Amino acid sequence: MSFPQPDVEILDKPPPAPGVRILAIANQKGGVGKTTTAINLATALAANDEKVLLIDLDPQGNASTGLGIPRTDRAVGSYRLITGDLPLLAAARATHIANLSLVTAEADLAGAEIELVGMDRREYRLRDSLIPLREGPSPYNFVLIDCPPSLGLLTLNGLVAADAVLVPLQCEFYALEGISGLVRTIEMVKRGLNPALRLQGIVLTMYDRRNNLSDLVAADARGFFGNTVYDTVIPRNIRISEAPSHGKPVLLYDFRSPGAQAYVRLAGEVLRRERDQP
Repeated sequence: MSFPQPDVEILDKPPPAPGVRILAIANQKGGVGKTTTAINLATALAANDEKVLLIDLDPQGNASTGLGIPRTDRAVGSYRLITGDLPLLAAARATHIANLSLVTAEADLAGAEIELVGMDRREYRLRDSLIPLREGPSPYNFVLIDCPPSLGLLTLNGLVAADAVLVPLQCEFYALEGISGLVRTIEMVKRGLNPALRLQGIVLTMYDRRNNLSDLVAADARGFFGNTVYDTVIPRNIRISEAPSHGKPVLLYDFRSPGAQAYVRLAGEVLRRERDQP
């Protein structure tokens, strides 16, 4: 799938970040644009000639739906990956988007939280499944993990497997209060399970320039988290909302829309931050 020339330049083609980079996209609050960000960031990175794998770790399976994979076509996916029944490259499948592969969310993933409790290395199941990408030549430059809207064992697996966390933050009243729990969890994981984990960035979503509350939330977020907050904000845009019902990222549904162009810019920021990591 080819893309029109973007209205904004993503990058001036700097040297790529070394090795595969694994990013967890997480927020324990639902409805903040987490899966939308996962799908469209993955697509924008793929459009920039990065080889991308998106892992749908959310039992709702919205990332799989948003990429046009029907529920009847998800016999193999992230459940078998974390249980160790299937290696990563066997679980991954090509999508209709060039450079973008997907591990779908199987129906059995809904019971994984309970099953994981009794498993050995229960927090490390996803991390262990990604070891081949770390130890040998990786077919992917980026792995994005779409975590569930909770702080359970599936999200914990995503955080333990990741190099960094990208947090979508909705521009609404309770957003900052809710994110504090996730930040505490990230610090806990860093202390006890994944010392290399870092907060890659916070992206403001559902921004409505007509609403003073959006400006207040954005100002509070930048005042508290500083440069961790991306310059790019994702607007509240009808095209972003419509795209999943067509099984497409907004970059394919309407590339010229403000929402699509925002994700192009976000991809540029992510690439620059990852390039600058040691």
